[in-house]
Amino acid sequence: MKITEVSSRLLDRVTNWMGWIGVILILYCMTFSLTDVFLRYVMNSPSLWIGTTLQAALVLLACMAGAYAYVHGDFIKLDLFYANFSTRTKAFCDVITAVFTFMFLIVLIWKGWQSAMISIKLQQVTPTAIRIPIYPIKTIIPLSAIVMLLLVIRQFFRDLRTLFRR
Repeated sequence: MKITEVSSRLLDRVTNWMGWIGVILILYCMTFSLTDVFLRYVMNSPSLWIGTTLQAALVLLACMAGAYAYVHGDFIKLDLFYANFSTRTKAFCDVITAVFTFMFLIVLIWKGWQSAMISIKLQQVTPTAIRIPIYPIKTIIPLSAIVMLLLVIRQFFRDLRTLFRR
């Protein structure tokens, strides 16, 4: 078995794991959003921590679900046009799009890592009554961007193979 196949399978496993974390985060967000509404409007006793943790969970959800959606082809495309393209035309469009995606992800990794390192150094917490650590979340942002970059690189080479196949 080639190293590319092994690394591709490992990347798929990591991405599926991220998808399951996303499912748990969705359940968390739904449960605690309803709890927060109930506490605030029925019990007239708003929570001090639910809103803050929901914000953190939504950031994590975006990080986890983005890679999962990309690998399963559920990422947003202009299907109005894209669906009617031939396989080679789709590959060409994906190659062009990948170049811009590379730029975005490289900046996200670079600046996200800088932000995470500063946050870790400062042991950054939320500026709320309940001080929840932010640095773990800021660390996950560039790490998930690295996974996403690996997925885009893999798809980029698949698209190049499709594009130049005779």
